[in-house]
Amino acid sequence: MLVSLAHAPRRLAEGWQCVSTPAGACATPASLDTFTQWIDAPVPGTIASALRASGVNDEALAQPFAHSDHWYRAKLSGNGKRRVRFNGLATIAEVWLDDRRLLESDSMFVAHDIDVDLNGEHMLHLCFRSIAPALAARRGRARWRPKLAQPATLRNVRTTLLGHMPGWCPAIQPAGPWRAIELIGESQASIDRIDMRSSVDGDDGILDITVRFFHAQEPVPVRIECGEAQGALQWQDAHTLTGRVRVANVRLWYPHTHGEPSLYAVRLGDIALGDIGFRTIEVDRGADNQGFQIVVNGVPVFARGACWTSADIVALDAPRDRLDAIFKLIRDAGLNIVRVSGITLYESDAFHELADRYGVLVWQDFAFANFDYPDDEAFRSSVQREATQFLARTRRFASLAVVCGGSEVHQQAAMLGLPFDAYQQRLFTELLPGAVAAERPDVAYVVNSPSAAPGDTVSMPFGTRGGITHYYGVPAYQRSFDDVRRAQVRFASECLAFANVPDDVALRLLPSARAHEPRWKAGVPRDPGSAWDFDDVREYYLQSLYRLDVPRLRYEDPERYLELSRAVVADVIGAVFSEWRREGSTCAGGIVWNLLDVRPGAGWGVIDVLGAPKSALHGLARVLQPVQALILDEGLDGLDVHLVNETAHEIRARLELACLREGAVKVAGGACDVVLRPRSVQRITSNALIGAFFDITYAYRFGPRAHDATHVVLRDADTGAVLSEAFHFPDPSIGERRDIGLNVTVEKEDEGWSLVVETAQLARWVHVVDPNYFARIDWFHLAPGDTRRISLAARHANVRAAPEGDVCAVNASRSATYRAS
Repeated sequence: MLVSLAHAPRRLAEGWQCVSTPAGACATPASLDTFTQWIDAPVPGTIASALRASGVNDEALAQPFAHSDHWYRAKLSGNGKRRVRFNGLATIAEVWLDDRRLLESDSMFVAHDIDVDLNGEHMLHLCFRSIAPALAARRGRARWRPKLAQPATLRNVRTTLLGHMPGWCPAIQPAGPWRAIELIGESQASIDRIDMRSSVDGDDGILDITVRFFHAQEPVPVRIECGEAQGALQWQDAHTLTGRVRVANVRLWYPHTHGEPSLYAVRLGDIALGDIGFRTIEVDRGADNQGFQIVVNGVPVFARGACWTSADIVALDAPRDRLDAIFKLIRDAGLNIVRVSGITLYESDAFHELADRYGVLVWQDFAFANFDYPDDEAFRSSVQREATQFLARTRRFASLAVVCGGSEVHQQAAMLGLPFDAYQQRLFTELLPGAVAAERPDVAYVVNSPSAAPGDTVSMPFGTRGGITHYYGVPAYQRSFDDVRRAQVRFASECLAFANVPDDVALRLLPSARAHEPRWKAGVPRDPGSAWDFDDVREYYLQSLYRLDVPRLRYEDPERYLELSRAVVADVIGAVFSEWRREGSTCAGGIVWNLLDVRPGAGWGVIDVLGAPKSALHGLARVLQPVQALILDEGLDGLDVHLVNETAHEIRARLELACLREGAVKVAGGACDVVLRPRSVQRITSNALIGAFFDITYAYRFGPRAHDATHVVLRDADTGAVLSEAFHFPDPSIGERRDIGLNVTVEKEDEGWSLVVETAQLARWVHVVDPNYFARIDWFHLAPGDTRRISLAARHANVRAAPEGDVCAVNASRSATYRAS
């Protein structure tokens, strides 16, 4: 919220200290006198982030903090009535003012208000108790025991699974005030709560607003502004204003791939209350009621994105500038949705504000995963409060589109052999959808991820041909690319997990960057209980696509192994999403697992722990733009070129195709003028473009292959500017490296540094290696004679060095070196 200082709550972020004690060692703050090792503590934060700030290295933070007690203290000064708001306490917590215990909490997902009467200086203590007693308590008998998180009795405790999942993420268990603590009421005009909700009525937007002040106010007339529109608010009582504003001919909010994420500033007199967007969300399930497509303002959206973990797995509350940098990468890659999985937590207001601003849809799982949860009255009451608070807090955000019961609960039970009726839980079928209907009827509700289509009691919840699936045929289960079409995926809320190798700068964070050795493997994710990890998955495709002796390459040429490991992920990801975006595809979306790494190494993330994009994110960017040319290999029928136009505008373009031998010589080709209708996908065959038979996929094999690459370019018909391009290789293996005439120059511009890259012959998977900068456009193919300008981004804010590095291509025998003067 952008409320002015005189009206906003004051964050209690300064002067905190913390100390850890054995579980149960101190019953009250008075018992703490024997513990003298207090350290300064950032708030919001955790005991782990306090230790990090004191100099403890990240490896030493992997501790079972949740099984000890941790005390925080800070002075609280003032006179008169105040309200202290605790937005998140992890997890079994007590709040003490002086020697009085004012609050006990057993959920890290519930916020609490405490009203106090201050008289000078007081001491505020927070105690975060061991969760061991809660884990030992019996709350009914679980019908199944998942392997994802340990121990199985975590089902009883409302805490994140981050830190409790061996083989998945660091064992940094959260304990502490992980969300902000606020003091309300210091000003007579102090605002306690603001509730804004938007709706669409024909061509107009409707803003309904409630503002509640902490102290009683004089009931003077008050005007509300939403952009240029105005309205009057009415006093319901001495504390509460309510009203409605109608915004005529409203500019609707769209995901950035399909329009503008339009927002309106809301002001109460001279008080800025924040921004609001207007949009409608529906779900199209198709004629057979088996599909799932998000529809925004009546426009079907192909949703593509990645699953969110945490931008700071230590503190859990990431700073806004870090979140902003991540959302820029999301937008630039052509992603338009982020799924916050049930194994994580509920994200901050800053996260949702940035999703609104950047035009990124949010799919939020409630914080439930894999377990058979209790169904007693106390548990239901806690969850009701948790769900209601989250939905009310996020009511003003247009980007929230889908709310889901949780992650892999139905899948876990079904895979253990339970029938449909046995894994239905009232939590997901009654309580949570009821809360959504009451608080956010403008968003879609999904019972679980994955889950069968509504009413389907026969199909497996992870089946691919209906409902919501987690698709891992490619790559985790090492299926061929044919499986992507055969699976007939309707919507993949998880997919495409790889051990994605980061660049050399991030690899230097590892104790050893040599692949396959034990310290490397510590950073490679694996499913609990499996005999394989996600290095094995990536290496399967290195062998099958590039026809490599992978073990030999790994120990004879480890740098080449890493380079091709980065390339093959981009190849596979591009192939899968090209299939899903083609004309006639059954798929309406895919969400990659995961967006962010949670520790150094070859993790699932497409962005590394330093915030730099990996080859996987660049591979996604090559096939996920709103205006996109895609190539599909149809075997004996040649190549199909699919032209996507997700914009609201017609595009007149020229499509050109060229088949190249030895990376430079054109041996066949053709061109045609095309009109891309708004919100459309159309298909053009290579046979139609060339006008004669040419074995473009090398399917007939009548003699030696005549070419080694096909290049497709989509140009603006008037300006000739390249709108999109795509490449196909009948033999995807890299083959022998040769001198392809790669060249680079470095230029200084007002916005920063840029590289200008050119090549005499086709360059495959061009990438930039620079210790101080990363390329905003990277891991791409460059056609012979073409030039590409690439802007560079500093890896961190205090970079002062000029760019210096190499531009490489995986088929080039030499790199092009640059050094700025």
